[in-house]
Amino acid sequence: MNRTLLPIRLVFVLLCAVVGWLVCYTITEWDAFRLKASLFGLMLGVLVVLVDLLLKGFSLRGLSAITFGLGVGCLISFLISVSPLFSEGDRETIYLVRLGLFLVSTYLCTVIALRGKDEFNLVIPYVRFVPHEVDVPLIIVDTSALIDGRIARICHSGFAPGALIIPRFVLNELQGIADSHEPLRRARGRRGLDTLGELRRIKLLDLRIQESEAKRSEVEAKLVFLATSMKAKVITTDQNLAKLAEFHGVICINPGDLARAIQPILAVGEAVDVDLVKPGKEDGQAVGYLLDGSMVVVNEAKSAIGMRIAAEIISIMPSAGGRLIFARPIMRENV
Repeated sequence: MNRTLLPIRLVFVLLCAVVGWLVCYTITEWDAFRLKASLFGLMLGVLVVLVDLLLKGFSLRGLSAITFGLGVGCLISFLISVSPLFSEGDRETIYLVRLGLFLVSTYLCTVIALRGKDEFNLVIPYVRFVPHEVDVPLIIVDTSALIDGRIARICHSGFAPGALIIPRFVLNELQGIADSHEPLRRARGRRGLDTLGELRRIKLLDLRIQESEAKRSEVEAKLVFLATSMKAKVITTDQNLAKLAEFHGVICINPGDLARAIQPILAVGEAVDVDLVKPGKEDGQAVGYLLDGSMVVVNEAKSAIGMRIAAEIISIMPSAGGRLIFARPIMRENV
């Protein structure tokens, strides 16, 4: 239970009990039932708190939808009840029909409004229809993800995981890195700013700048706090931040994990195109790399170094740096 709401709920329950006690002072006939009235008020307060707990996941948008549905249902039932259909007839029958009409119309309108609550926002005192204001996943971008640069290519490909949130303190940190006196650190910061510029140029990307400043000293703590409060995920390549976020129940997305997940599943006998860049350890061997970084050792292909050839996979071995693939040229077999 929320620590802030707990004392409020306790005070509310106690007030209900006190009100039950004080009500007996206004009605002299109830003087003998003060204890029962206090107990009734206490139970009523507990019941209201239980209803509050049951509505824990109920949002303001849901409340707006219910209000809108009830209003439309009441209006429909009123317009039908004052129509000439109910001008004549038995009064009791008309009353029962109107009551049933009221219950059915308000129920149906409320259910329909709740089902389509993402299609409009009800802003008191007027109704504003916003068909594009639907819930989207929020992704908070870390400085390391901007410096890494792969997030821009992911978004360019149309596989953006949701609305990207870049906090102001992340931009400040990135600017500080870009202004560093160390050449390597300055280059990393400028690469991050270039990535940010690429993200801004993507037209269909939902990119937002978060101006609020979290009251934390470390950037990692600020990111975790912001992700927790916004119910968002964090995209980062920093393992320390990922561990801290995992401890606080925040989901982290690593572009490296995505790159490993989309690696093609290769099998012995399949053909691959590989760019040969250097000779291998054995005579006649040449070494090349696939697009995912996997190293390919091609037998009897030393003369094709600097060229792209088609090769057939003959074996695959796991290594510390990934997969080690052995292959042979396909063209040599066809000769």
